[in-house]
Amino acid sequence: VQLQASGGGLVQPGGSLRLSCAVSGGTLSTYAVAWFRQAPGMDRTFVAVAASARHGNRSYYADSMKGRFSVSKDNARNTVYLQMNSLRPEDTAVYYCAADPSVILSNLKSRTAYDYWGQGTQVTVSS
Repeated sequence: VQLQASGGGLVQPGGSLRLSCAVSGGTLSTYAVAWFRQAPGMDRTFVAVAASARHGNRSYYADSMKGRFSVSKDNARNTVYLQMNSLRPEDTAVYYCAADPSVILSNLKSRTAYDYWGQGTQVTVSS
């Protein structure tokens, strides 16, 4: 399985971006696909996840992203999107997508649960 993240860029505070994660080599509906982010000098942290069909295709978010970010799957396009609204300077980071077909429900937010990772895309929120 290969993942390709894209869509990052420079945006002003309060603006929006949509990140894409193109997944190849697997059936997207069977994978949980998550987004993580890493700011300079910080650990990689959970952002959002679109669970697999096995887990009801539900979405989960880190608390600070609830109401601002939205994750969605397009199985026909084998792509997962992360819509980010009301962006703040503290959202500046490299954003990574990750996928795995075997993640259990209780581990969906854990970066160690994912075997497949994309290369990351830079998001900078600044005026």
